[in-house]
Amino acid sequence: MTGQVALQTDPAEVVPGLPGARRPWLAVRRLPAERRRPAFYLAAGLIGALSMGTMIDTDPPAHAETASMSHSVSVAEQLGIEGERTSALSDPESTRVLQELVVSRNQRDAAQTAAADAQAAADHVALVAAMEAARPKAVSPVDGARLTSGFGPRWGTMHSGIDLAAPMRTPEYAVMDGVVLEAGPASGFGLVVYIQHDNGDVTAYGHMDEILVEAGQVVRAGDIIALLGNRGQSTGPHLHFEVHKGGLNGTKVDPLPWLRERGVQI
Repeated sequence: MTGQVALQTDPAEVVPGLPGARRPWLAVRRLPAERRRPAFYLAAGLIGALSMGTMIDTDPPAHAETASMSHSVSVAEQLGIEGERTSALSDPESTRVLQELVVSRNQRDAAQTAAADAQAAADHVALVAAMEAARPKAVSPVDGARLTSGFGPRWGTMHSGIDLAAPMRTPEYAVMDGVVLEAGPASGFGLVVYIQHDNGDVTAYGHMDEILVEAGQVVRAGDIIALLGNRGQSTGPHLHFEVHKGGLNGTKVDPLPWLRERGVQI
């Protein structure tokens, strides 16, 4: 019994009861073992953590890239384009394709040019038509002239026209569209111009200082045909204007009513 009690008693508790006695070697060695026990547990924990770390995926970007590539391949497969390759053209084939492109471009350019030309021609025709519509059909033979003598008997003879006075070399105009029948010297007129119009009537212009048209020339209303003068049997610078109804040798009529019928007031 005594031996059993001694074995169950902690040596750390027995030794202090013995004054002057040395500590047993068991008591001295036990305390360091108890202090080393937490360090042992820490080392074991570190070893376990390192062994578990080898099982963790340490490269998430690579994994994500792999997943993305797998997804891309999957989309390509769904679109049916996986494995398609661009075939290379041989030199003759590429030359033929280029020639076809050049021909197609030339045809397209030619079509565009033709369309532009047609549009330009149509615009020109429209412009000419507009100008023609705006152009007067009849004008006064002299602008700003003064009527000095009318149609009828004068000084015992027949005055077959009207006299329009104006400064020397004032422009004289064709009163309507027509063709010049004669242009040159004439007895009594000094110089004279005869113009036949589309209705058959002829207008005469006399005493001009200079003629600017010639026989056979086509003129339009408002074209300058001469410069006013004082040639022939004249008492001052003026235009002697006549109207021959129905032709050069037709009946001479009063020019004032004839002009008024065409919208010209003198």
